Amino acid sequence: MTFTIGRGNELVCSAIIHLASRILNQPLSSLVSNWGATWRHLVNDSQLRWIGPEKGVMHLALGAVVNAIWDLWAKTLNKPVWRIVADMTPQQFVDCIDFRYITDAVTPEEAVAILTAAEEGKAERMQEALESRAVPAYTTSAGWLGYGEDKMRQLLKETLGHGYRHFKLKVGGDVAQDRLRLGIAREVIGFDKGNVLMVDANQVWSVPEAITYMQQLAEFKPWFIEEPTSPDDVLGHKAIRDALKPLGIGVATGEMCQNRVMFKQFITSGAIDICQIDACRMGGVNEVMAVLLMAAKYNVPIVPHSGGVGLPEYTQHLSTIDYVVVSGKKSVLEYVDHLHEHFCHPSRIENGYYVTPMEPGYSVEMKPESMEKFGFPGKEGASWWRSEEAKAILEGEKI
Repeated sequence: MTFTIGRGNELVCSAIIHLASRILNQPLSSLVSNWGATWRHLVNDSQLRWIGPEKGVMHLALGAVVNAIWDLWAKTLNKPVWRIVADMTPQQFVDCIDFRYITDAVTPEEAVAILTAAEEGKAERMQEALESRAVPAYTTSAGWLGYGEDKMRQLLKETLGHGYRHFKLKVGGDVAQDRLRLGIAREVIGFDKGNVLMVDANQVWSVPEAITYMQQLAEFKPWFIEEPTSPDDVLGHKAIRDALKPLGIGVATGEMCQNRVMFKQFITSGAIDICQIDACRMGGVNEVMAVLLMAAKYNVPIVPHSGGVGLPEYTQHLSTIDYVVVSGKKSVLEYVDHLHEHFCHPSRIENGYYVTPMEPGYSVEMKPESMEKFGFPGKEGASWWRSEEAKAILEGEKI
């Protein structure tokens, strides 16, 4: 699975066919025996690179193909994906990565050293994972723009009661309205250090606008501002970070960051405080592993982007890998509580933590009945698209 939000899906599906043809009829054992070489082979078609050298539609497709191999491999080993990586030696972990373009940030030798150092305490962290105490969750459920004051208070109180201690609100529409909303959030969760507030602008500002706007929200003490400006603007993020650092506000980005090379620039230049890897934007587990190593070397916490359909199922594995194997530091992982009912093994939260996935695979297999019901229009059996609900949405009567 790769995560998109609608128009353009057909382009990604076509790209998947082109990439998958490069490994068609090859034994699974040969693909995973030298993962780094397999990954480079998939991205190294000169003609396909011309239309997307590790970015855009081609990279979304690459993520789908690579993650499918991991899912299949995990099922043959009867393990969840995170456990495969946790059981690797440092050298086996490093062998999964194509280090082309990133050795100026981290070399294979440095990577082995980082992972070797992380072996200390790994057994205890593994036990925490097995007991579902490795990945704390944060919620955005009360933070969407357009929610009324009463609904915000209600949702904040509910999630606080469910064990959440990290809360994210969308901002960027109107500063007076955002000040009101953040005031409500702090009224409910307080300013106690155990309860953390984050804000997300979804790329709406220029660099000067981001700085000015966030200065007006500083009194609410947000931990970070997520995506304050263009996701490609490394220098812009650096300027925002430098301006907000005296106010105690960090800068986070990554959900629209295409590849390890972009992350290299964000991390090594000091442009971000928080690294928000996305399980599908990059080229699958292998490229994520590379970014985890760079973040660990430069002491940048990993807080994955995990809000969309299937992303919590994916990212629970990645956060577990980072804690158990790489950084050894607990971070938080976004959880959005809708549409999990379509997955065979949906992600779950208990006592404010992700329940560590133990079923074989990568957790994103969807139920056949959901695939059939919601298949693209024209597909036989795609009944939802002929429903009154679909008609209302398509005619603009319902959002």
